[in-house]
Amino acid sequence: MKNPSSSSPIYMLSCLVVLLLLPLPSILADPDSLQDFCVADLSASPSVNGFPCKPASKVTSDDFFFDGLSKEGDTTSRFGSNLTTANVLSFPGLNTLGVSMNRVDFAIGGVNPLHSHPRATETVLVIKGKLLVGFVTTGNVFYSKVLTVGNIFVIPKGLVHFQRNIGKGKALAFTSFNSQLPGAAVLPLNLFASKPSIPNNVLTKTFQVGDDVINSLKSKLGS
Repeated sequence: MKNPSSSSPIYMLSCLVVLLLLPLPSILADPDSLQDFCVADLSASPSVNGFPCKPASKVTSDDFFFDGLSKEGDTTSRFGSNLTTANVLSFPGLNTLGVSMNRVDFAIGGVNPLHSHPRATETVLVIKGKLLVGFVTTGNVFYSKVLTVGNIFVIPKGLVHFQRNIGKGKALAFTSFNSQLPGAAVLPLNLFASKPSIPNNVLTKTFQVGDDVINSLKSKLGS
């Protein structure tokens, strides 16, 4: 039996199907680094998937050290929470390494509002207090769990999620990501505090409410 010609439509289609079915780990997180490290030169413009490297001759031990997550954040914001980031923009030593962390402080009743990370999966580790953590799938299914000290919850990449302090005192969590710059789309700010604003007729139709509701939300979140 003759092998199909490499130029035949059936052969080409078969190759395409095989390629589509192969696992592609390279697209599941930041690209792997091809050197030991590449401390970011933040004075330069970012290139694709990272900043240019600081010359190795100028790298010191301090480039691999960051103490920004050691201090409690101010939780007097409208959401009652504070986010301290340790990503490549604040910790240049993370450049090309595909990891980052946040510290999230919560006042009593505080919330890290509905948001998503377009470039990373997130794990949440509770250090103090009690948090309700949850996410919604693209199939509109809601998963949630109450976490106490030492508990971990994972949030798949790109899905809308939140954390809320349901304890009787302050709460603290550390979140980690498989990206040096996971990004964050904060829904209330994206929808009601964008510059320029999303047209009211889009929002009223989307949420099935009147202009008064949309204008109220814009005035509260846009200030």
